[in-house]
Amino acid sequence: MELRTVIRHILGYAVGFTIFLVCLPAVIYFIASYSHQLIPAGIIGNTIIRVLVSVVLLLIGLIFMIWSNVALLMIGKGGPVDAFNVSISPRTQHLVVKGPYRYTRNPMVFGALCCYMAFALYLNSLVVVVFILASVPVIIIYLKQTEEKRLEQDFGEEFRKYSKRVSMLLPLPPHK
Repeated sequence: MELRTVIRHILGYAVGFTIFLVCLPAVIYFIASYSHQLIPAGIIGNTIIRVLVSVVLLLIGLIFMIWSNVALLMIGKGGPVDAFNVSISPRTQHLVVKGPYRYTRNPMVFGALCCYMAFALYLNSLVVVVFILASVPVIIIYLKQTEEKRLEQDFGEEFRKYSKRVSMLLPLPPHK
């Protein structure tokens, strides 16, 4: 891999890490902190159960996020950071349909949502859980309008067939 490509990968991962693993959790923490003052409703009263559920969701989320990034890099020969049709890291050269992409077309998004839900449960914030669930339709619209259109342009019929077989967000067994 040439130096420029390596730098773009590093930049892409740095941007993704900053947005999805620093900024968004900070927003979640901010919302949870201030919403507890207004709406003190929690979700799981037992701290041990709440922490266990949070850890399980966090591990599932991290597995999907790491697994999908590795698959994009190793199989797709590209990176995940592409927003509003602007590519920071190199775009994938091959459509990835193996690994976590066998079960969901968006394993990174699924993983991130699991991590955010884990954090919301850990903070015991009903407001944040509702906020995360309410954001899912917006996320789906974004995915359909930007990422899936780009994938269809880049990979054509191969992507159309893939999208008919594999769930958009939730990991499910593929349709035949």
